[in-house]
Parts: sequence; structure tokens; C-alpha cells
Amino acid sequence: MSSPRRSRLFAAKVAGARAIGALSRRSGRGGGTTLPGRVLLRAAPDAISRLGARLTGPRTVLSATNGKTTTAGMLASALHAAGRDPVHNRAGSNMAWGVATALIEGRGDEGLFEVDEAWLPQVVDELDPTLLVLGNLFRDQLDRYGELERLADEWAEVIAAREGRTGLVLNADDPLIADLGRDRDLRRRDGVTFFGIEDPSQALPELQHAFDAKHCRRCGSPYAYERAFVGHLGHYTCPNCGADRPAPDVSATGIELHGIAGSSFRVRTPDGDLDVELPLPGLYNVYNALAAVAAAGRLGVPGDRIREGLHSVRAAFGRVETIPVGDRSLSILLIKNPAGANEVLRTLRLEADRSGEGLDVWTALNDRIADGRDVSWIWDADFEILGEAVRRVHCTGTRAAEMALRLKYAGWPTDRIVVADGIGPSLDRALDDSAGRLFALPTYTALIELRTLLSRRGLATEFWR
Repeated sequence: MSSPRRSRLFAAKVAGARAIGALSRRSGRGGGTTLPGRVLLRAAPDAISRLGARLTGPRTVLSATNGKTTTAGMLASALHAAGRDPVHNRAGSNMAWGVATALIEGRGDEGLFEVDEAWLPQVVDELDPTLLVLGNLFRDQLDRYGELERLADEWAEVIAAREGRTGLVLNADDPLIADLGRDRDLRRRDGVTFFGIEDPSQALPELQHAFDAKHCRRCGSPYAYERAFVGHLGHYTCPNCGADRPAPDVSATGIELHGIAGSSFRVRTPDGDLDVELPLPGLYNVYNALAAVAAAGRLGVPGDRIREGLHSVRAAFGRVETIPVGDRSLSILLIKNPAGANEVLRTLRLEADRSGEGLDVWTALNDRIADGRDVSWIWDADFEILGEAVRRVHCTGTRAAEMALRLKYAGWPTDRIVVADGIGPSLDRALDDSAGRLFALPTYTALIELRTLLSRRGLATEFWR
């Protein structure tokens, strides 16, 4: 087939996929973030590489176990503040078809794509990014991803194949991530920018049970930790081979956490310091902000525009969204693995301590494919830290009974635990029982159900719009 004819045929396939997406959104049945990409990739398996080649500006790919949607949103906000409008899978659909959908519907000349951990090798190979941002690796969905070391090895192969073509932004505080850039020449334009926290006041009093990276990838010796901040993220050394934490180029100091309202901190960068007021809570979002600052600096965004973008960023879908429901408010905080759940629990504990009032909580634990069939991770999350701070908790989802049992063993009084079937009925009862604000902790598919319910009631926009 001649090249012009082949191009016309591909353009027709793209137009058809775009039309299917528009119809899907108008129908209100969902699928707007995935269906166009699925259709196009079935018709043209090389669509990501062909559409990506049309981007004349930087192509940034971002991945992590926790925080990739929020970090990508922060980076997009900084780019927007600088007058740039990247093609971006902003709704968080981060597998190949989500990336393809963003490319089908985007109009910018640069790209910003969050990518699922397991899909990273394929998407990087097809998209040919100029910058790769890697935030963290935590234990998550072991039935799908396997052990962390396997993912780290696959990512190492990706980076080795990109030598000389792709710059890196890496978390110095995650030994699995930092090790991926240890041998890169930092003086090269495609070298590494490391980020991390330098505020010892935010360190955990002891290592959490959900502590994943215990041994050096290079020699197998146990790491020695001076301090840890989130799970295994912290300051570490390998006493045997010297594979220690790299000194970060971008770092946070003077961190103050303000509960659910957000945080404030100073960011040190090679181009000067930034004082940041972040409207998103928790130390985990400080890490997300550092990744975004480091990436934005590599993309040439001025410091004042980076700060402006962080100040104006809004919660990503289901990541500390607060939605009015009549005379109540519903704050939604996604939980999906031990490390992420622990940070949500720490944030809620701080909120309870600041307000002096008991919290009303609604949990929805599902075990569908997108959640991971194995829900044993809830036993590694530190629900104990919140027990006496909760006024009442409602449990629902396909594994509601298991969550209720976990909370009972965590010391939550059984007379405060309510188990009910059905997202809608359970939510309505929890809202009626609440004193004014309800904190919702759903797993991923429960989050989709919850947001769909709220949109059908006219309380929230459809998440793909």
C-alpha cells in the first residue's frame, strides 16, 4: 500500500475512534477515556508511535505505584501556568488505550502521559519520550505485578535502552528507583535529576509494617535506614556496597502538614528556592510535588510558574476530592495498597487531632480485577492509628466483612462499625449518620462506582469529562 493511501486510511481510523469516543460520552455510559484508544489500537496497533511522532515538543512519561495521577496533574498545572497545553491523559486512564485516547483527542504539540507500571516498557518503546519521571515502587496487586524487584528489573531494562535519548527524574528516597539512575552520567543533558525530602522532623518514629524495600538490589545486603518518611522512602545506606541514597537536586525542607487542608514547605532547586502552599494533604503529596517540580524544571518552566501551578492544582479524580452532598460534605480518598492507605490514615489522624472531633468514615473494599483479587494487604495497613479517633465507620463493597474484621482487630469498637451491602444504600446511611463531613475510603473499582453514582445524582461531573 502506498504511503499516502496508508496515511489516509490511518487518518480515517483516528477520526472513527474519535467519533466513537464522542458518542460514548454523550451516552453517559462511560468509556470515554478508554474506548477510542481500544478501538484504534485494534485497527492500528502502531497508533501510539504514529500519533506520538506528531508531537513536536517534549514527550514526558510518568509512572509510580502511588501518586502518578496527582503528580501528572501537578506537572500539567505548572505547564498551564506557563502557557503550555500538553496532550495529557488527565482522567488517569494510564494503560495503552488511555494513552492512545489522549493522543486521539489532544491538540497540543507536547505530551504528558502517566503510565501504569506494567505497561511502562511497551508505552516507552512506542512513545519515545524525552523525559521519564519515576516516583516510587510499592507492593501493590501482587497477583498482577508480582514482586517489586521484578518491576524494578523491567524498568532498569527500559532505562538502559533509553541511554542517550531520555532524561530521568527519579526519587532519591526510594532505593529501588534511585538505583535505576545510579550509573548515569549526571553531566549529560539526558542525565538524572533526583528529588527527595530533607526535613528530619517528618520522619516516622519507627519503620512501618508496610516496609517493602529491605535489601540492596546490587548486593542483597539489608539497607540501614537513618530515617523513613513514607513506607520505605527515606534516608538509607548499603553498608556493604555503598549504594547509598543520592543527594537530591530538588528537595523539600520546612514541611508543615495542615491535615486535609494541605501543606506548606520550601523546595530547593538548582535554579533557586520556592515557597509552596499546596492545597493537597499529606507527606505523600509533598513527594508528588517534588517530582512535578523536578520535571517542570527539566521542561524549562520558570520557578514562579511552577509555584503558581502548585498553588492552583486541584485534587485528581478520587484523590482528596471534596463534594457537597446537601448539607453534608463528602471527602474521597482512594486507598489501594498498604503504603498509600497508611498515608491516608496519617492524614485523617492529623485532621482528627486538629479538629478535636471524631471522624465519620465510609469504606468500600472491592476485590475485582482492577483492585487486585488479594485483599490481604489491609492487614499490613496501620488502621490502628485511627481507631479511637473515629465516631462511626460504614463498611461496604464485595469484601466489606473482611474490612470490618480488620477494623475490629485494629481496636475499633465494634459498636461503631456498620456493614451494609450496596454502594448507594451504604453511602446514604453513612451520610445520614455523619455529623457533617464524611471521609470516603474506597478501593479503585469502588471509587468508579461511587463517582458514577454521584454524577448520576447530579452531584459531580463525569470523571472522563
